[in-house]
Amino acid sequence: MSRLLALLLLLPAAVMAATPIIPVVIQDHRFDPAEVRVPAGTKVRLVVDNRDATAEEFESHELNREKVIPGGSKASIFIGPLAPGRYPFFGEFNEATAQGVVIAE
Repeated sequence: MSRLLALLLLLPAAVMAATPIIPVVIQDHRFDPAEVRVPAGTKVRLVVDNRDATAEEFESHELNREKVIPGGSKASIFIGPLAPGRYPFFGEFNEATAQGVVIAE
């Protein structure tokens, strides 16, 4: 029984370790990289580092994600698994400049 409990406790850590991590930076109200390539059919974790002093909201209708990231902080956003295609995202607070796309291939 204790082995089963230990296995169940380690399972989330194993899943997290297997999830690819994709870094994205917000700086000067822009996403870098603006094109994020991910493997199709795989769950990934975007780690968004907001280096601006002000908050930005990562938003994507196609990815069904919306997350406010305070200035000077990071946030994790899990996406996928995705079918091959293009999935635009934007920064709602600076929509004119903060534009990007996830490309699943």
